[in-house]
Amino acid sequence: MASQAEKAVRFRELHERDEAFVIPNPWDVGSARLLEAIGSEALATTSSGFAYSIGRLDGGVSRDEKMAHCREICAAVSVPVSADLENCFSDTPDGVAETVRMAADTGLVGCSIEDYTDKPTPTIYDFDLAVARVKAGVEVARALDFPFTISARAENVLRGQYDLAEAIRRLKAFEVVGADVLYAPGLTELDQVKAVVDAVSKPVNVLARAGMRLADLSKVGVKRVSLGSGNYLIAMGACLKAAREMKDEGSFAALGDAISFADVAAIMKGEKQA
Repeated sequence: MASQAEKAVRFRELHERDEAFVIPNPWDVGSARLLEAIGSEALATTSSGFAYSIGRLDGGVSRDEKMAHCREICAAVSVPVSADLENCFSDTPDGVAETVRMAADTGLVGCSIEDYTDKPTPTIYDFDLAVARVKAGVEVARALDFPFTISARAENVLRGQYDLAEAIRRLKAFEVVGADVLYAPGLTELDQVKAVVDAVSKPVNVLARAGMRLADLSKVGVKRVSLGSGNYLIAMGACLKAAREMKDEGSFAALGDAISFADVAAIMKGEKQA
C-alpha cells in the first residue's frame, strides 16, 4: 500500500488535470471499500453521512469520534482520503490548527475548513476570523513533511446567509492565505460556478446537484466534484423505496437490483472489482 506521502502527492496531482475528477463520499469502511472497488481515485468523508449512519444529526459527532472514523477509513483503502471536518471543531484559529494536526496523524491527505458553526446557533464567522482560521490550518499543513491539502469552504450560499459575491470575496481571501482548494457549496447554476472559477486561481470544488454534468463543470474550469451526503442519501433512498414496496405492496422486486452477497464479500476481501 502507498505511503501517506505518496497518497498526498497523488491527491494533489488529481487537481492538476485538465478534467474535473469526482471524489465520492463514503460514510463508513464498507462504503469506502465499495467506492474504491469501482475505481474511485480518491475519497472524502461526509460529516452528515457519518452522523446519520450512527443515528445522529450533522454536527453531532465529537472531534475524537471523527478522528477515529477517519483513521479507520484511511486504513481500509489504498486511495487518498480527505475529510469533511466541519468547522474543525473550534471557533478559534488555534483550535483549527490543533484539529488539522490531529487530522494529519490519522492518515488523511487533506481536510476542509468551514466558515460556519451551528453551536450554539447557526453563525457564519466574521470575515477576518474566517480568514484567520484558514490561515492557521494552512500554517500547520505547510509544516508537515508531505503536501496536506486544505480546502477552504465559504458556507454562506448553502446556508442562505449571504450572497455569491460574499462567497467569492471570502474564497479570494482564503486563497491569499494559502488554501489549496476553494469551495462554495450550494451553487446551483453553471454561471455561478463559472463566476467562482474565474475569480480565483486555485482549484475549485463543486458540490454536485442533480442535473449537473461532469463535462460541463470541467469545461468552465472546475477541478473537483464532491457528493457530500449524496452517496449516503442515494443508498438510504433506495433502501426506503424497497422497504415501502415490501410493506405496502408485498413486492420484493427491488431485491433483483441488489448487488449479490458474493460480490460484496469478494470486494471486502479485496478479491473483486465491482
